[in-house]
Amino acid sequence: MKEDINILDIKNFDEQTKKGNWIIDFWAEWCGPCKMMLPEFEKAAQEMKGKVKFGKINVDEEYDLAQRFEVMSIPTMILLKNGKEVDRTIGALQKSEIINISNRTFR
Repeated sequence: MKEDINILDIKNFDEQTKKGNWIIDFWAEWCGPCKMMLPEFEKAAQEMKGKVKFGKINVDEEYDLAQRFEVMSIPTMILLKNGKEVDRTIGALQKSEIINISNRTFR
C-alpha cells in the first residue's frame, strides 16, 4: 500500500479524522471490486496529496467502524470533513471519479 494512504482502525480513527478532509475506502481482501479499485484509489491519493487525506478500513478487521458508518456493501467510499460524513459512494470507482467526487464535495 502506498505511503499516501493511512490504514485506519478503531484505535486511531477518531484522532486521525477529526480535522481536515478525508476519503475513506471501506474494503475487504476477498472483495473483487475492492481489488480492482485499489490502484485507482492509490493514484488518486498520490495526485491529491496535500489536499485530501486518504484512508482505508478493512471491514473484516474493523467491524465496529463498518457498523458505526452502516457500511452494507463494499467497496464504500465515505468522505469526511472534520470527522463528519459529508458524502458517500458505493461501488468501484476510477481515479477520475474519485477526484471529481472529492473536488465537488470539498470545494
